[in-house]
Amino acid sequence: MSRGRSEESQKKRLVASVCAVAFFLGFLYVYSGSIFGSRNSGSSALDYGSRSLKRLGASYLGADDTDSKQDVSSSSFAQDGDDDIIPKSFPVCDDRHSELIPCLDRNFIYQMRLKLDLSLMEHYERHCPPQERRFNCLIPPPRGYKVPIKWPQSRDEVWKVNIPHTHLAHEKSDQNWMIVKGQKIVFPGGGTHFHHGADKYIAHMANMLNFSNDNLNNDGNLRTILDVGCGVASFGGYLLGSNIIAMSLAPNDVHQNQIQFALERGIPAYLAVLGTKRLPYPSRSFELAHCSRCRIDWLQRDGILLLELDRLLRPGGYFAYSSPEAYAQDEEDLRIWREMSALVGRMCWKVAAKKDQTVIWQKPLTNDCYMEREPDTHPPLCQSDDDPNAVWGVNMEACITPYSEHDNRAKGSELAPWPERLTSPPPRLADLGYSSDMFEKDMETWQRRVDHYWSLFGPKVTSSTIRNVMDMKANMGSFAAALRSKDVWVMNVVPHDGPSTLRIVYDRGLIGSTHDWCEAFSTYPRTYDLLHAWTVFSDLEKRDCSPEDLLIEMDRMLRPTGFIIIHDKQLVIDFVKKYLTALHWEAIATADSNSDDGNEVILVIQKKLWLTTGSVDTDQ
Repeated sequence: MSRGRSEESQKKRLVASVCAVAFFLGFLYVYSGSIFGSRNSGSSALDYGSRSLKRLGASYLGADDTDSKQDVSSSSFAQDGDDDIIPKSFPVCDDRHSELIPCLDRNFIYQMRLKLDLSLMEHYERHCPPQERRFNCLIPPPRGYKVPIKWPQSRDEVWKVNIPHTHLAHEKSDQNWMIVKGQKIVFPGGGTHFHHGADKYIAHMANMLNFSNDNLNNDGNLRTILDVGCGVASFGGYLLGSNIIAMSLAPNDVHQNQIQFALERGIPAYLAVLGTKRLPYPSRSFELAHCSRCRIDWLQRDGILLLELDRLLRPGGYFAYSSPEAYAQDEEDLRIWREMSALVGRMCWKVAAKKDQTVIWQKPLTNDCYMEREPDTHPPLCQSDDDPNAVWGVNMEACITPYSEHDNRAKGSELAPWPERLTSPPPRLADLGYSSDMFEKDMETWQRRVDHYWSLFGPKVTSSTIRNVMDMKANMGSFAAALRSKDVWVMNVVPHDGPSTLRIVYDRGLIGSTHDWCEAFSTYPRTYDLLHAWTVFSDLEKRDCSPEDLLIEMDRMLRPTGFIIIHDKQLVIDFVKKYLTALHWEAIATADSNSDDGNEVILVIQKKLWLTTGSVDTDQ
């Protein structure tokens, strides 16, 4: 009997031991797996339990779809019940995610085994993880991270530790893209096609077009440029001195850090590719598109990529193309040149200038040429029901967008030259049913608000503190216009489900992008000095997505020591305040808004510079 009891007791102890080991291994898996990383998460990944973690908008502890939906719906701004839980900290992502771009993550594409056509560049387009696969953790800075060098010095040099990638310096060593010098990476201003400097190349283009004083801004009439395949954006950086602003564009490809370098330098840039989807910009946004050895096959799919540029160019806009096809005499380059010349001819583009290694084509001012083409000419004109300003997730079309009757009669964009363009009511206001009086009042309102914001910053913000700014709900761009006296640039973001006002932003000589704030933005971590969120959270509450996820995304985009302005209703402000400690944010000012804003409140936040044990450089 005693032996039987002894065996039974041993079995119970064995079962208990197995359970304990299984529980311990499960615990290690959750907190030391690929999402959080055991090396650098430390206590911050363990400070709050599964109940709080599941409320962060994604099911990282194995919650099913029902749980996920309940978690999202509980993320309102109510103040009672479970919503009073205050998290002590957010988990910290593993160091290898220090440059994570959630919707441009190749690892996610591989893991999900997405069937993408590589020849169409679909693998470089946006593919966002579903709710249950999002990274609900804070992105750590790289080892030894330093507060970025200030503009304008940053145009020419950045800290190497902030973007610890030097392969471009070696790969492009003969083209003067960038040079490693001690603790810094230096940018001499060269490019694949302009080894001796972007400034000389820009003046050469202006000379080709017979613009006065070899200034490409053409007396203020050329203001916005799209630079496709921009490299580290030296072309865009040097255009700023001519009062020209470029949207420097490149994919997260084999030169994956080129846009990260551009933004670290304080140069406007965006991650995107000419693939299958329209670029997130409205029609007639740019006076000039530029491609300098951008390695794009412009002849593919009936010229669909050139037709996307055509959609984006203003009446009379230019396409500057510097590539061997424009000058080389070998058989293959000559064939491409002949076919490309025939294609743009059918698109009614004319050669405005051709010299040395560059050709500049010009888009027509009217529909006359389109109407004179032979029947069944390809590419065809787009259908009348095609909206050229519908861009978010919309496939490109291999067709030409004709001008409206008004635009055809106007024979141009009717825009004032820069800088008058910034404050002049643009003609496309009428397309949205807006009046000039509404436009003027909007400018006055935002000038007053911006003055108020800067008074709340106090001594924390000087003339060089802020460079890269994002307005997360830009409307007509008047927030950016109110910053015209400051040495900043603004990424004006217009939510895809609101009024299509981004065309007004571009018509004012500003730049921006369409976006859905239920998803991550197409930028690297730590790329903006200031985020402005006017009623963004209130808008998010109306949709089935998580405000906590948006807080984590804002933290990802914001540089350490950077600022956030949240201008929203009191419930939103109270909600955000609950997460300040967990996010390593500090409230530096709270104030009532101006009387015309009703019950809106302003919260000004600064992000602290924090380092994990893995990102502290003990050698310094």
